Amino acid sequence: MKNKIYVVGMGPGKEEMMTQEAIYAMEQADVIIGYTVYLGLLGERFRDKELLSTPMRQETERCELCFAEAEKGKKVAMICSGDAGIYGMASLMYEIGKKYPDIELEVIPGITAANSGAAVLGAPLNHDFCVISLSDLLTPWEKIEKRLLAAAQGDFAIVLYNPSSHKRKDYLKRACDILLQEIEETRPCGYVENIGRENTMAATCTLKELRETQVNMFTTVFIGNSGSEIINGKLITKRGYQVERNTDICGNN
Repeated sequence: MKNKIYVVGMGPGKEEMMTQEAIYAMEQADVIIGYTVYLGLLGERFRDKELLSTPMRQETERCELCFAEAEKGKKVAMICSGDAGIYGMASLMYEIGKKYPDIELEVIPGITAANSGAAVLGAPLNHDFCVISLSDLLTPWEKIEKRLLAAAQGDFAIVLYNPSSHKRKDYLKRACDILLQEIEETRPCGYVENIGRENTMAATCTLKELRETQVNMFTTVFIGNSGSEIINGKLITKRGYQVERNTDICGNN
């Protein structure tokens, strides 16, 4: 019987936005390991578990800690915000896991910010879309620029993760400048801050207005495609259905 590590996507953080599978995996675990902020979101339900953490930018050390605990015979849950396989720890766990053939990994999906943020804004991802991170910590900015331009040329709805930080305050503006090479200023957009947590805030705007907007690292940004529209304050990307206008009770158009 192999020792086991669950790589768990916990969604935005609130228990009601976690899958039952994620909750079950954490309940089965002897030890839960994650970034300190994510452990703090778990609430009282898991306070009796052994909780271990490493600071930000010590992701490799955090993964190694998981395998070290699993080698002791413990069931381990490595938690990630959103989905573990979308800008999460799943791929790094598999990379490091090559050194530990006797330890089994199981990835538990979670609700990523693209899904939870889209639900707040309305339906901005109801057709083909792509997700691009503006963080150049692990990806060169030149490659991010190419991806932004390609997404605009392909008329995708676009989700931007990591649009800003203390060291990257102008990255959203830079991204908008790239998109404006292919997209009109009036393109409907939106953004959501602190998705699924306290003080959630959402707004819709045009791409021109988005360019001048200050956001933080807890914000997810949405840019519509050429068929997107703001309807009753919600950002909607149409699927392509033909919607007929209703007639009044007298039959007049």
